[in-house]
Amino acid sequence: MPDTQIIGRTSSHFTRVALIFAHELDVLFELVPIYDLTAFDSTAYAGNPALKLPSLRRDGSLLFGSENICRALAELSDESHRLVWPEMLRDDLSRNAQELVWHAMAAQVQLVFGTIVNELPLDNLFFAKGRTGFQGAMRWLEDNITAVLQALPAARDLSLFEVTLFCLMEHLVFRGSLPIEPYPLLMKFAREFGSRPSAQRTAYRFDTPPA
Repeated sequence: MPDTQIIGRTSSHFTRVALIFAHELDVLFELVPIYDLTAFDSTAYAGNPALKLPSLRRDGSLLFGSENICRALAELSDESHRLVWPEMLRDDLSRNAQELVWHAMAAQVQLVFGTIVNELPLDNLFFAKGRTGFQGAMRWLEDNITAVLQALPAARDLSLFEVTLFCLMEHLVFRGSLPIEPYPLLMKFAREFGSRPSAQRTAYRFDTPPA
């Protein structure tokens, strides 16, 4: 068995970010599913005290969070890759784009967990404001995606921005959180990125607990 474990969910966009990096960087890993997101015991989340996912376990150590995991996977990789991290984004447009992708991913989790899993009313102020901000972030990304992609270094193998944006866009379709028709440029980007083997190997699905 691989010494490296990614603990998360195949249906999670935060987990998929880490999975895509692992495949792109040729790091051998085992996916350890978290089946119950309603659990209050941190052991259900591999010991993450915030009750969140994903986590990375390797060499007896536990690391929390998608971006941290991606950086650790880059360190574990035996190959040299030209990676673009957020601190390498030098203009405000690019920095705003990454911030809004993270925001949209978190907002989607709130909506799914609140209104679908717990069946709370969507017109609740907390969810109504969250959805409005979610839509605002998506409109901004649609309006600026061409310029943001052009600002990325041409000589790159992978950027965290592109991976997170792809995972977000496909999760919109998977979960049906927002209509995708208002975002044709973002969906075009997702279709193009989705041709990568790493994207095809990490398609969203719900993990089935063992019988």
